[in-house]
Amino acid sequence: MVSQSRRLLFLFIGMLVLVVSGCANTGSGQPSPAVLDGTGRIVIRNASLVLTMDPKLGEGPLGQLRDADVLIDHDRIGAVGKHLAAGGATALDGHDKIVLPGFVDTHNHLWQTLIRGCATDQELNGWLRGCVLPLYSASVPAPISGADGYAGARLGTLDVISSGVTTVTDWSHAFNADFARGNLRALQDSRLRFVFAYGANRQPATLAEIRRVKRESIDPDPLAHLEIGVHPTAANYDNTVAAQRLAEELGVPLNVHLHESPADPATGQLDALRRAGALRPGLVTDHTIQMTDADLDELAAHDVRVAHNPLSNMRLASGIARVPDMRARNMKVGLGLDGGTDDGSDMFADMKAAVGLQRAVSHDPARFPTPPDVLRMATLGGAEVLGLDGQIGSLTPGKQADVQLINPAALDFAPQLDWVSQLVFNGQPANVEWVFVAGRALKRDGRVVGDQARVVADAQAASDRIQKLLGRNSPR
Repeated sequence: MVSQSRRLLFLFIGMLVLVVSGCANTGSGQPSPAVLDGTGRIVIRNASLVLTMDPKLGEGPLGQLRDADVLIDHDRIGAVGKHLAAGGATALDGHDKIVLPGFVDTHNHLWQTLIRGCATDQELNGWLRGCVLPLYSASVPAPISGADGYAGARLGTLDVISSGVTTVTDWSHAFNADFARGNLRALQDSRLRFVFAYGANRQPATLAEIRRVKRESIDPDPLAHLEIGVHPTAANYDNTVAAQRLAEELGVPLNVHLHESPADPATGQLDALRRAGALRPGLVTDHTIQMTDADLDELAAHDVRVAHNPLSNMRLASGIARVPDMRARNMKVGLGLDGGTDDGSDMFADMKAAVGLQRAVSHDPARFPTPPDVLRMATLGGAEVLGLDGQIGSLTPGKQADVQLINPAALDFAPQLDWVSQLVFNGQPANVEWVFVAGRALKRDGRVVGDQARVVADAQAASDRIQKLLGRNSPR
């Protein structure tokens, strides 16, 4: 009798396990951690809106699909469509949700989380003098360290992930080799896809270190890419030549700040790039605001790409980039968050500013970019700027599974009217529930993966150290 009772109990427990396991694969529960590390298969079922960014997959220029599935097959997009045969993949409920590619941040300085709030009453050059350039000075009693670079960049990585960013271009000032190593380690630990723009000069030790970084850290990492950064001016011409030659040697793009401030054209930036032979396809120019028609014609003729940073440009009183004129010349333009002067990492706010600035200056609500235009700039357009559009930027099957899932049923977003426009005008990082990079979930059910309290505490300690290096008292 006891034996029979035990058999019935074991049978009941076994059936219960099967039921629970079945529920976990139907979308009624959450996926187990075992399938969220990029080595499993996940299907997002019945997403109310999928913006594929591939016109061949859906309607209009954004490739829209309604009530569709997205299959993540390990690190790649397996399929997109209705009623996909997912072959035992773990399901994630997409009903009443929006699915689109992760955002591509084409320009950032992640370490600058450590100087947020610095010199908010200054234009670009005043801000640089007060917040950045002193850290290069030999008079600083101790150099900014690798630990500082790690702490600032690690905070920045979590912040951009929260906003739906899956690829970030981190322009490192590389104050010293130790700082750059810490900066790079934070990027690697984040599991973001990244472009590390290493600030270069003509010093042999710096050039050798960049070669080592590419060989030992970038090349073995499928998520990593390298660019060479430099500030081109007539006074900095020798460094510009050295950076351009290294970029050609390594087969990577050059990345430069160009005509950001009204004072910049007088420094000979564009002429330095010409003389150095740097005006070539793949060159990425950041900001690119103070431009004449002839300047834009020249950049377009050489397939130079632009990272547009509207929030930073507003904060630093730098002006308004001529984005519609760039588009008229078929130039590749993406969006950037630009570190400490973006005052956060909100790609939705950046998109809204990109639309709003052009409307404000033109008095034309149809002015480029419209909401669909700016969504493309933030995804596939950014991938084109970085030369990565064959890998990311759309939900085209075979591309990398860099995906975000957004919940619009929130106070800032609801009710539903025009979700494409609402993504731009109403969206906030809090609406981003899931972020996948190469199939790995970096934001899960509304929470970024990582010890956020520890990251914030480390960044605060690093910020306090920097203030002491500069001879300033911490406000705390």
